[in-house]
Amino acid sequence: MRLVDDLGRTVELAAVPARIVSLVPSLTETLFAIGAGPRVVAVTRYCEEPAADVARLPKVGGTKNPDLQGIVALAPDVVVMNAEENRREDFEALAAARLPVFVTEPKTILDGIRSIAQLGELAGRLEGAALAAEQERRVRATLAQVEGRRPVRYFCPIWRKPWMAFNGDTYAHDMLRAAGGANVCAGAGDRYPTVTLDGIADTAPEVVLLPDEPYRFTEKDLAGLEVLGLSRERVHFVDGKALSWYGPRIADGLARFAALFASACDDW
Repeated sequence: MRLVDDLGRTVELAAVPARIVSLVPSLTETLFAIGAGPRVVAVTRYCEEPAADVARLPKVGGTKNPDLQGIVALAPDVVVMNAEENRREDFEALAAARLPVFVTEPKTILDGIRSIAQLGELAGRLEGAALAAEQERRVRATLAQVEGRRPVRYFCPIWRKPWMAFNGDTYAHDMLRAAGGANVCAGAGDRYPTVTLDGIADTAPEVVLLPDEPYRFTEKDLAGLEVLGLSRERVHFVDGKALSWYGPRIADGLARFAALFASACDDW
């Protein structure tokens, strides 16, 4: 079988893979969601969903520092990676070891839905196409509800010390754009820019979203945000997986953020 991944590479497999190594948490979750879980033979230590299933699987390091020798020793039929979450040098090492590698790179929610179908084709599971179709139906229903609303200006940091956010060329941006948000960091030159809170204050965000990953924001981080001049009611702790994990979470995440932005508008 021959498939084209998100890097435009043609990936050739002798047959539907029986042994899959996943180096991306959201792809691991998606593989299980489409019924390909029994074929997954190893994951990273950050692959935590579905919890009961991944708990029994061997761990091959992290997303940025995988155990390359361990992966090769497992003799997988394919390794699934992501161009952003995994390192190019690890991809090149696995390819040099003659392991088939399938690379994803969704930057929009529709790209993420397409990735579900791609994984279904890769794993020989018709459930992939079915799940992708269901996700798209639900996403388009939410988009119809959001249409015509005034976008809500938001600041969504993903790290602190230093403070970091994301620009308009990212999956998280597209998720929140589709939900009715206007990213005050959309025009930044770097995809994940370092920012100052004084600079963010100048952009006049109307709400702040604080995800629980990759940095876990908590109540103790609120004091540093006072410079933005927003009331506590304008600051929301949000699910980081809903923001950045593509796969079966897409439609639920979009609906959740759309409701948050709609509520913000209703409060004014």
